Amino acid sequence: MARMRTGLLLAGLLLVSLAGSGCIQPWVTERMLEKYQYTNDFRTPIMPPIRDGFPPPLCTDEPSEQEVLRAMPHVRNGIPFFYEEFRDDIEIVCEKLVDKIDPPRFFPLVGPAQLHHCHWKCTIYYTETVQSGMPYPVQVKKHRIEVVYIDKDHLHAYVGCDPDAQKKAAKDLSGP
Repeated sequence: MARMRTGLLLAGLLLVSLAGSGCIQPWVTERMLEKYQYTNDFRTPIMPPIRDGFPPPLCTDEPSEQEVLRAMPHVRNGIPFFYEEFRDDIEIVCEKLVDKIDPPRFFPLVGPAQLHHCHWKCTIYYTETVQSGMPYPVQVKKHRIEVVYIDKDHLHAYVGCDPDAQKKAAKDLSGP
């Protein structure tokens, strides 16, 4: 029993000394930033209504490089000098797959609206570098291709057939 108590005390002392020395892996802060900083990535914006007599809006805002890179699988967490993985020479090509507007229907917390589907296929070309320093230095470079699909759907408020009501709703939604 005394050995077990001594072992637990030593393990606790080791944990306290590591926590007090600031020994936190860099990927921990990256995951925290990812969780709290980019909360709007998955929220659906509500746009002004589509007005009669005007052409329907098109999906012209393709995903940014930051959105595409955040949607990619993460680089494996390595151990410095033993196993490290990097991505270099990144090139992103975006292609629009779907651009259509659904008929109006009722959405909870929004009201009557039209869903505008904007689906993108993003192809990422990059060079994957894996390097190790132990037991002997080695570095392997491979050209990789990754495909990520991103949906940038949004809602258009629906007011009905009255053009004056549509103008008023567009003015209310777009701001002063």
